[in-house]
Amino acid sequence: MAKGFLGIILHAHLPYVRHPEHDSFFEENWLFEAVTECYIPLLAVLDRLRQDKVDYRLTLSLSPTLISMLRDELLQSRYVRHLHRLLELAEKEIIRTRQQPEFQQLARLYRRAFLKTLSVYQDRYGCDVLSAFDEHRRSGRLELITTAATHGFLPLLSMSETAVRNQIQVGIDTFKSNLGFAPAGFWLPECGYYPGLENILKDAGIRYFFVDSHSLTNAGEPPENGVYAPLDCGNGVAAFGRDPESSQQVWSSRQGYPGDFDYREYYRDIGFDLDLTYLAPYLLEGKTRINTGIKYHRVTGESPAKEIYRPRQALAKARLHAQDFIDKRRQQIEALSREMDRTPIIVAPYDAELFGHWWFEGPHWLEHVLRLVGDANNGIRTVSCSNYLDQSAPLQTATPSASTWGDQGYYSYWINESNDWIYPHLHKAGSIMENFVAELRGISVSPLQERALNQAVRSILLAQASDWPFIMKSGTTIDYANKRITDHLARFHYLYDSLRNGTIDERYLTALEIMDNIFPDLDFRSYCPQAAC
Repeated sequence: MAKGFLGIILHAHLPYVRHPEHDSFFEENWLFEAVTECYIPLLAVLDRLRQDKVDYRLTLSLSPTLISMLRDELLQSRYVRHLHRLLELAEKEIIRTRQQPEFQQLARLYRRAFLKTLSVYQDRYGCDVLSAFDEHRRSGRLELITTAATHGFLPLLSMSETAVRNQIQVGIDTFKSNLGFAPAGFWLPECGYYPGLENILKDAGIRYFFVDSHSLTNAGEPPENGVYAPLDCGNGVAAFGRDPESSQQVWSSRQGYPGDFDYREYYRDIGFDLDLTYLAPYLLEGKTRINTGIKYHRVTGESPAKEIYRPRQALAKARLHAQDFIDKRRQQIEALSREMDRTPIIVAPYDAELFGHWWFEGPHWLEHVLRLVGDANNGIRTVSCSNYLDQSAPLQTATPSASTWGDQGYYSYWINESNDWIYPHLHKAGSIMENFVAELRGISVSPLQERALNQAVRSILLAQASDWPFIMKSGTTIDYANKRITDHLARFHYLYDSLRNGTIDERYLTALEIMDNIFPDLDFRSYCPQAAC
């Protein structure tokens, strides 16, 4: 019998980026990189575990924006084109490095990887990565859950319960329409929680969610088992807290595994190292340097000088780190099991994109962790949170405290001097929409008006995405983040004004529907405040 449980949760999310009005668009590469470096390698891990009959449990949260992009035929075709370009570049690199055998060996490794990815994506998965994940879900070893519609930061939208309810319900509806079942769990965007949110989750049919560790330790009633057992929020919805020790081992920039000197260095890419003329066909507009995914160096240390990457050394290190991770979890569980009145669960949530994209060896580390836990003699079993709730004793009842997993644990990363200007505009647009929908209650609208109303709600949801204020604070693609919010708000106000004035331009509306074609089953009537509807 296991002395303790390990719940690993991967949260897969990307902002909705789709630009059919352009032949290619730089930010679409965010999706292409994640599919190549994270999602397909993760599926390969799950395939190998299934083939070897390893007994594991893993939870994967798929955001509605990611689900929509993975199923989008335009983006699927553009991803195939992206892979062909990578293959072409890898071929050029094999020729360029013919006098540098160690570099050429890596160039050949990338070509093999790109060829395999293309074959798997097209021939095995039929360009449908989502169905491949669902296949593993049907095996009973992978639990799939979801998050808010556009990953809206719910605490800062909570001035309007309607806004929060729509983010949650549209997210769940999108998940159900694509996967055919309702999720039991819900990933709060940025783990952003405020007291009372559990009631909206309950109404949406959610059984459990995740919070950062201090949300449980600072709960209204001190938790008897710390973060190693969930709390019942008072309405049957369970809150699971993140374990700080397992998080630090993986996330910490200084103490975490990904910073080891043997691992591949993310920030050294040929897109920034080689001659612009040579790289031009693979760069943004032929002149702006970007990551290509072809990287020849390892972390090495803090010095700018980086040594060549050695894949075998890196994979051996990943196995050592997997063993270290399990050894430390075993020590935790040994101590906890002596103190707790129930079997402890160590909840280890991570961004899925860490595994493979930021940490190239991450999928191999994860595979070895799951294989080690699959050994029934080590006293640990992996579980999903649904598994745990099915077999656990009654939970302690308490309300978690407001929190996020962001910097300093609360809301400051999503509202500060770099991005606070957006919230009055979001609240105003939401209020206008709520009042308008309430006003239309019981009034018949034409098909054209219904399309415009639905598109207005889409514009609000897209403007509410937490990604844009995050980018503004982190200082990466700030201009793009600003443009996305202002564009979506401008589209909303245009649609509202045209509905009020009876001047809907069907050609322009169609263009907006083509550009922002997410949530096809959305019904504007859901934006009516509960008190009015």
